[in-house]
Amino acid sequence: MRQELALLVAAMLPWAGAVAFAAQTYPDRPIRLVIGFPPGGAMDILGRIAAQRLTEAFGQQVVVDNRGGAGGAIATEIVARAVPDGYTLHFVSLPHVINPHLYRKVGYDAIRDFAPVAQFVSVSLVLAVHPSLPAKSVQELIALAKAKPGHINYASAGSGSSGHLAMELFKSMAGTNITHIPYKGTGPLLNDVLAGQVPVTIASLVGLVPQIQAGKLRGLGVTSAHRSAVMPDLPTIAEAGVPGYDVTQWFGMVAPAGTPAAVVSRLNRAMNEALAIPEVRTMLAARGADPVGGTATEFAALIRKEDAKWAKVVKDSGARVD
Repeated sequence: MRQELALLVAAMLPWAGAVAFAAQTYPDRPIRLVIGFPPGGAMDILGRIAAQRLTEAFGQQVVVDNRGGAGGAIATEIVARAVPDGYTLHFVSLPHVINPHLYRKVGYDAIRDFAPVAQFVSVSLVLAVHPSLPAKSVQELIALAKAKPGHINYASAGSGSSGHLAMELFKSMAGTNITHIPYKGTGPLLNDVLAGQVPVTIASLVGLVPQIQAGKLRGLGVTSAHRSAVMPDLPTIAEAGVPGYDVTQWFGMVAPAGTPAAVVSRLNRAMNEALAIPEVRTMLAARGADPVGGTATEFAALIRKEDAKWAKVVKDSGARVD
């Protein structure tokens, strides 16, 4: 028995040494950052900011790979199955924990199959309407929706997206019936919302701030518990008519489970250093994003907490994709 154990340990030593060496030299080639939504939305915008800063920190190209579809689940499954060497990463947000509860079957476990790296930012979503819709406040939208149940449509970045579940929570708490029209990302949905074809949406401030400031959309309220510094005159949905309503969108980076701890630590340090740069903080703040950072352990705790929260929201709302 002792001899077998000694042989096993001897066999593992070269592998352990190789892993340690790889972690010390990481990264020595380009890194792929998989994003589960098309270009133009908050996930893509923020993911590209993170990718650029990691590129500068590592001296190795961090290449963004947009893999849209199934509310981000396709991209998440790709990363879950990737080699855990730190060269395939995933930029995630609420859909990461929403999809396993919304879809009857997904090819990954949001907790078990990933190694959290760090939270990047925290962002509020915003409830916005096309100016042609006769609703200038949250209360007026609720009244209009109650007067015409099911006749008003809202656009989301896709089934399972943060906007989808944020609106489902809004409908549940406000007692309204607004019809869901899913798109394949924020970019595509904005085209139709700006044209007035679908008059309502809840989407990230990152993508909607310029449209609201230009008067192309009318902001009714932000989803977070506190007002956004980038649009301080816009009330929260809670104070504008739906007490207790609170949805805050978070963005961060994960790697496949089994990624060496030293690699995760290296990535975490690089992200925190990037978020400490005044230029980066100013850039993010202008888009309505609050820099967060922190440890991998803290991000893991947030993911577990959000997983439990959105499991309940999905169950209570009855939302299902398949």
